[in-house]
Amino acid sequence: MKRSDKIYITLISLHGLLRGSDMELGRDADTGGQITYVVELAKTLGKHPKIGRVDLITRQIFDRKVDDTYSEPFEHLDGNSRIVRIPFGPRRYLRKEVLWPYLDEFETGVLRHFRKENRIPDCIHGHYADAGIAGSRLAYILGVPFVFTGHSLGISKKTRLLNAGMNASKIEERYNISTRINAEEAALDAAAMVVTSTHQEADEQYAQYKNYSRKKARIIPPGIDLDRFKISPKSKTPDVVNNIDSFLNDPKKPMILALARPDERKNLPALIHAFGRHAELRNISNLVIIAGNREDISQVHPGIRRVYEKLLLLVDKYDLYGSAAYPKHHNADDIPYIYHRAAKTRGVFVNPALTEPFGLTLIEAAASGLPIIATDDGGPRDIIRNCQNGRLIDALDIEKMGEIIHDVLSDNNQWQRYSRHGLRGVKRHYLWKTHTRKYVNEVQRILTRKRKIIPAALKKSNLPIMNRLVVFDIDNTLLGDREAFVKLMDLINESPIKVGFGLATGRRKESVFKLIREKTLPAPDLLISAVGSEIYYGPHMIPDEQWLSHIDYLWDRESILSALRGTPGLVLQPAREQRRFKVSYFIDPSLSPTVREIQLHLKNAGIRSKVIFSHGQFLDVLPIRASKGLAIRYISSKWALPKSYILVAGDSGNDRPMLTAGTLAVVVGNYSRELETLRG
Repeated sequence: MKRSDKIYITLISLHGLLRGSDMELGRDADTGGQITYVVELAKTLGKHPKIGRVDLITRQIFDRKVDDTYSEPFEHLDGNSRIVRIPFGPRRYLRKEVLWPYLDEFETGVLRHFRKENRIPDCIHGHYADAGIAGSRLAYILGVPFVFTGHSLGISKKTRLLNAGMNASKIEERYNISTRINAEEAALDAAAMVVTSTHQEADEQYAQYKNYSRKKARIIPPGIDLDRFKISPKSKTPDVVNNIDSFLNDPKKPMILALARPDERKNLPALIHAFGRHAELRNISNLVIIAGNREDISQVHPGIRRVYEKLLLLVDKYDLYGSAAYPKHHNADDIPYIYHRAAKTRGVFVNPALTEPFGLTLIEAAASGLPIIATDDGGPRDIIRNCQNGRLIDALDIEKMGEIIHDVLSDNNQWQRYSRHGLRGVKRHYLWKTHTRKYVNEVQRILTRKRKIIPAALKKSNLPIMNRLVVFDIDNTLLGDREAFVKLMDLINESPIKVGFGLATGRRKESVFKLIREKTLPAPDLLISAVGSEIYYGPHMIPDEQWLSHIDYLWDRESILSALRGTPGLVLQPAREQRRFKVSYFIDPSLSPTVREIQLHLKNAGIRSKVIFSHGQFLDVLPIRASKGLAIRYISSKWALPKSYILVAGDSGNDRPMLTAGTLAVVVGNYSRELETLRG
């Protein structure tokens, strides 16, 4: 396969702490199984013969409280894969629930990254809701297919929290849950493929969303690197294993191992209850809980603090000193040794989570020869069905949980059978090689088939790779001479350098689309509409939300309507012509005050705005930061394209700001009188 034919995939995973080695899993609620999955996926895809490049894009963080690694803009992984870190929002590390306001800034950073690379990915894959909404917008802008993996879903979380007694307003305040669910809906609507880990995810969890289609779902369980869990007898035992032994009166007893983030959803206190209440279980085994890394519990996030406090109080309540271990620190490289020690004691691995989308630790435990006991939800169902290596439990039935653990530990033949089956089942169903082969095959199908799901994505956008940009007004500029228009488009299309094609008009977006169909105009790479108050990108015409936030400054629509009400010669245009950031009038210059007088009147009323007169009959009032010209300057900055590389053309007064914005500019021969001062 030629290098140029190989696939370029962009993975996006925004929250948590993400790096290629020594991952700080369990440090907080945001740094868990998703981090492991996306890094391993990037590494294995990077070595696949059909993949030319993999960019795993995440957040760049500058914070003395975290390692300097997370501030590096690039980090090589394996083969053709790397981590790309984009700065957005405050420099410090933030939990995922407060990242939402900064996603527009992230999207701009990613577009600039593609411009620097002078290459557009063939496919974008967003992980979790935040990367789902950002990735889907980027895919629409660029005209490429979008793949989505939710990992855990907002509707399921909200239901679980409501059932646990938390009221809806508290859930909204703490988790921004409605924003998350809306983002998931948008991602599912845009997705050409939804990658799920289990049948339950595909058939039940995602089915709660109105924009989900089961036809889009592909069940591809995560993989595992078996070599990581092969422990050489000559390997030095890490300190954490010796630390675990120091907690225990008899370290040789079978180990009941749980390894999870300090997250309330992981339900670790239930396991302590089950162990503490079962006298015989306490007599024959030890309980070991690895729940992230901790220093001063009083300084961590309140949700994490609640988990730690509950665990420690329960250890004290049941007086488990000498039979329970709960070390403060471990490294990612220590995990295989912990599993190995648990298997050596003929122990079990327990996942008592309330819900479990997949359960990567279950695969890791099975690869280490440990039988598994896990919640009857999501991933564990598929894993135990495939591997026949353990038992399912009701995470809320404490007594039964203890009985099942005791049953597995007490039956030596059953333990050995589960151990063998687990090792064999992982090799058969859960290798990264298998996962990657299925994943690449599905991506190839998306790229080669007639894309009925996303028909407009057949054409990639020129914006990230353009070397020049031309932007034309439509009426009386681009249109009027069909023969000349065809010659112009031929020049653009045949240019040896990439030329982006844009439209700038006073029309609203819907009117532009209608005109494009009627006049068989080419779809623009970008559209500046509503006299410069709106900007859209790509074949799907995705709005630039950052531009809207920018021009909202000092905008007061109602005050404008009030101040101009009753002004002679001004008549409001129909409602369809009014926009969020545009108030539009018909004007009769023979009856009305001059444009300068109208502007002065608004200023004296304390209203900061911009008044634009065009074609001798239209008057538009815009935010102080909006116009075609300011939109052009904004686009120049956003897409890192010098103004001298942009050519604009127009014919009327609403084009004046664009024609005088410092770009190359053309006033067409049939210009309106209000541009007479620009002649020559």
